[in-house]
Formats: sequence, C-alpha cells, structure tokens
Amino acid sequence: MWCFILAELLVFALLLIALAYARSRWSMEFSAGVATLHPLAGVSNTLLLLTASYLVARGLECGTRRALVRGFALGLLCGLGYLLIKFGEYAVLIGEGYNLRTNTFYFFYFFTTFFHAMHAMLGMVILAVVAVRTRAGYYPDAARQKMAGDSAGSYWHMVDLVWLALFPLLYLLP
Repeated sequence: MWCFILAELLVFALLLIALAYARSRWSMEFSAGVATLHPLAGVSNTLLLLTASYLVARGLECGTRRALVRGFALGLLCGLGYLLIKFGEYAVLIGEGYNLRTNTFYFFYFFTTFFHAMHAMLGMVILAVVAVRTRAGYYPDAARQKMAGDSAGSYWHMVDLVWLALFPLLYLLP
C-alpha cells in the first residue's frame, strides 16, 4: 500500500508543480478564475475531508471492530458530502459557461479537482470494503484487521493531504 500511496503522491506532486508554474505564468487569468469560485464550497469540502480523516483515525485508534466500522462509515458519509458539494460546484460553474477549455485556470481547476475526486471515490471504496469485511469478521486475527484498517486509513489520509495542497492553490491565492 505504501508504494501505491507514494506513487500517487508523486503524480499529484507533478500536477501541483505544473499548477504552480501555470499560476505564476498566467497570474491574471488565475486571479480572475479564483474570483469565480465559491469559497464556501471549498471551505466546506476542507472541513468535511478533515472531519472524515479524524473519524477514520479515531476508528483505527480505538482498535475494536465496532469502532473501526463506525469510524469508517462516518468517514464515508463525510466523503459523500465532499463529493456532493464538489459535483454541485461543477454544475454551477459549467452552467455559467466554464469548462476545461475555457482557459488555463479552468483546465487546472477541473482537471486537478476531478482527479482528486476520483481518488476520494477510490478511498471511499477502500474504506467501505475494509469496514464491511471487518464487520463480517473476514479478518482471521486482530493483526490482519489492523493491517487492513491502517492501509485503508493511510490511503484516505493521502487523499486529505492532497486536498490540503489543492485548496489554497485554487481557492485562496489571488
């Protein structure tokens, strides 16, 4: 799992470097684009992802099956909230006439946030699979349950970490 997470972080790092370069090259375009975004959506998504990571971590920390399942399930609900807000934001922006081809800012906005959303969905699937298997008693011993939970939690925290880099680059910096 760690090799997979590191590979994902490398891909996101390259994407963030390209985004930072584009931001420096077309700063006026980026400033105008940032002004069209909905900061409350960005803040809400940040709070949802941070809350999800907290709940996942709490589920892992308690060490019981019940706590893991509950923490992962609540984390999944926060992830679902994140996706609903993100896709609602896309609908508003697309309704206003913005898309990947509008300009460099919107290309990076839609591409990076959609790429991130797909990783959030994968993280949700991983959390769901581990939660369902844990609840069903699939793991033969506590060590294997812990390994599965830690792997799922680590992937989810990577998704959260990437958002914490994307959020200021897309929503906060003028």
